[in-house]
Amino acid sequence: MLELEQAAQGFAAIGSEPRLEVLLALVRAGPQGLTVGDIQARVGLPASTLSHHLKFLAAGGLIEQQKRGRSIINQAAFSRIETLAAFLLSECCADTGGHAGTGHAIDLPR
Repeated sequence: MLELEQAAQGFAAIGSEPRLEVLLALVRAGPQGLTVGDIQARVGLPASTLSHHLKFLAAGGLIEQQKRGRSIINQAAFSRIETLAAFLLSECCADTGGHAGTGHAIDLPR
């Protein structure tokens, strides 16, 4: 189970629009990931700014980086992202006597 401090670090990592855009680009790319140049082309951030955001996302555990030859491949850390989502949803309806944490489908307001 994810601790509150760990969850806060993960959510802080996606706490800005540019970082969320980067993470969404990596999620859309799937497990094969993207190079820094590919991410830059998709989100339109300057290289130095992108580098800063990638470091922040990596520190939050939301992306993984692997060196392949001369390139660094950035991949969404899908299991970590799922854990963060589950952390939030496990609290759903806890104060109303709903089915929080039971695995039952819950109709969430939109």
